[in-house]
Amino acid sequence: MPQAPRAQAPIVARKTHITRHHGLRREDDYHWLAAKNWRAVLQAPKKLPADIRKMLEAENAWCAQMLQPARALQRKLFAEMRAALPPTEHSVPRLYKSHAWQRRYPKGKEHACIHRLARAQAFQPGARGRKILDGNREAKTRPHFRLKATAPAPDNQFLAWAFDLKGREDFTIRVRDCASRRDLPDRLTDTAGEMAWSACGQYLFYVAHNAQHRPDRVMRHRLGTAQARDVCVYRERDAGFFVSLSALRGDACLSICAHTHETSEIHVLDAHAPLAPPQCLSRRQKGREYYAEHDLARARFILRTNAGGRQDFCLMQAPQDARTSRQWRQLVPHRKGRLLLQHAVLRDHLIWLAMEEAQPHLGIFSFASRRTRMVQLDAAPHKLALDAGEEYDSRFCRLRHSSLTQPARIWDYDLARHRRVLRWRERLGVAHAAGDYRSRRLAVRAGGGARVPVSLVWHKKTKLAPQTPLWLYAYGAYGIITAPSFSIARLSLLRRGIVYAIAHVRGGREKGQGWFLQGRKRAKPNSFTDCVAVARALCRQRISAPGRIILHGGSAGGLLVGACVNLAPDLFAAALAEVPFVDTLATMLNADLPLTPPEWPEWGNPLASKRDYQTIAAYAPYENIRAAAYPHILATAGLTDPRVTYWEAAKWIARLRERRTDSGLNLLHTKMTAGHSGRAGRFNALRDAAFVYSFALHALALPKGVRRSLPP
Repeated sequence: MPQAPRAQAPIVARKTHITRHHGLRREDDYHWLAAKNWRAVLQAPKKLPADIRKMLEAENAWCAQMLQPARALQRKLFAEMRAALPPTEHSVPRLYKSHAWQRRYPKGKEHACIHRLARAQAFQPGARGRKILDGNREAKTRPHFRLKATAPAPDNQFLAWAFDLKGREDFTIRVRDCASRRDLPDRLTDTAGEMAWSACGQYLFYVAHNAQHRPDRVMRHRLGTAQARDVCVYRERDAGFFVSLSALRGDACLSICAHTHETSEIHVLDAHAPLAPPQCLSRRQKGREYYAEHDLARARFILRTNAGGRQDFCLMQAPQDARTSRQWRQLVPHRKGRLLLQHAVLRDHLIWLAMEEAQPHLGIFSFASRRTRMVQLDAAPHKLALDAGEEYDSRFCRLRHSSLTQPARIWDYDLARHRRVLRWRERLGVAHAAGDYRSRRLAVRAGGGARVPVSLVWHKKTKLAPQTPLWLYAYGAYGIITAPSFSIARLSLLRRGIVYAIAHVRGGREKGQGWFLQGRKRAKPNSFTDCVAVARALCRQRISAPGRIILHGGSAGGLLVGACVNLAPDLFAAALAEVPFVDTLATMLNADLPLTPPEWPEWGNPLASKRDYQTIAAYAPYENIRAAAYPHILATAGLTDPRVTYWEAAKWIARLRERRTDSGLNLLHTKMTAGHSGRAGRFNALRDAAFVYSFALHALALPKGVRRSLPP
């Protein structure tokens, strides 16, 4: 059995920094790792102060040294994952008026190309159309390139496209002439990458960032003019609200949505009158959410809303000229525990996607027959995504389905005939038989009698026994549902005899809005105790054992990882925290950070409330590191990450190293040219996965950290 290395880890200087809130004193020896010029660093990473850069580079070097024994495994994992990808990939063409649009990955290339096809060619075998944009060419001389979104003009002669060159989610928008395949002089910077066209195609609307990197404005740009002449059509004055923009199906309206995690407000722009001001459908009310789709044929909006205490949402209709909720009328009733996630309106049908007891299903309502049909594609744990496309006059909706054992398939579902047409199936580059794998859904009892769903998958040759290693993944925040979908990268774990589990803890919405509300604000600790309860239950059921579990989470899921290893360090062999939100209290106390005011509804506001301060302080991973033997730990960060700043992981690892009482691995890897989502490109994503997987597999083979004395 390989032995843990004994080299000297970097020593991070301690510089006492004291703050006081609500009469409470907080001491932070690693506060100095947060660069005072962090805004400038987001713009230009070279501006990172030299002492901080030296520390991060030392940590990267230490991480590389400690994982040198796993380098061969890392290369092997990457080779396996890359081989499992098909040589080329492509999306299903999306119909839009006279044309269709498609993303294609050429053989061996990192980035997608955007193709335009004639509508009649869309589903002809071998049809490739005309390549309008080559992401690989755009990325050729750039250290980081991520293509976020594209939007064809109404006549399909221009393509607006948004890209990020620094990893900080600050997008530039260009407009490409499809005839010449050259970009127009128009260049829109400091945007959120969301855009929509006016019906005439002369104006492009987009969401702009303010100085705090928050999306707070919708701007109107006339093609052929300088960005300095753009007109602000909507500005959000409340720093707690974000702004988003979308084109509604039917091409008559654009939707501006101002929203927090618990409140939303819709303003509608007339796409045929781009110079007219937007109109608000109903003024915001705290705690009320509503989201609009346009029913052009019946001159109305159909709203998905929790108005009137309908916690799991219902569907309501409103006249097109309604400006108050008093005119709303219910179409699809609220049913507790059945969460309406999404809806779409076509000329003849209303469609919705719902989640009930952690399983998705589809509802289809015919306007002609006034009948509803329910569709469920799989009894096993699975993921179902609804895409109704851009076209209002369509009898098809697109469904994407995958499960823990079954690669993705995409169907066009005929809403009138209730038939599916298979448009695409995920073909792996290596042989894969779904029958070689087993999946199961369990329910684990946690605090307060909650029954936590757990999705499991393993290779049929793997024995479920105490010695079996278990990979436990959880997220549990913002109401985000962790779907049990297929993963090419995960196959490398399953083929090595690892059981993979997803804990659908409170804080997500797998069991409805109530499940979300039981894992946020002052109830946030439920997410962590749910995860620990799942780990212990799987040990009791002899599926694994304490010290054989790898805990994995990212971003808010990294917060969960940090909290769980504080609560029950002996349960886990290793912990993977990617871009982890572990310095929770300090971040929520800093109102200047991009996400802090919009995040207060999720976590609480420790600046305004002593109770919120004490709640967060009681679970925040950085605040609660104790003198204990911890699992082997790897944290990753991105220097240009505007969501979870690089210093959260850096401070956490430094304090862990200071306080833990054993000599286990305690590693930090910071990507110096990437942000929250890591490196761009389909192969780079696999490289990142191979890196964290190799750490975990290496850590499983190491002995538990030898206990040591605390430093003076």
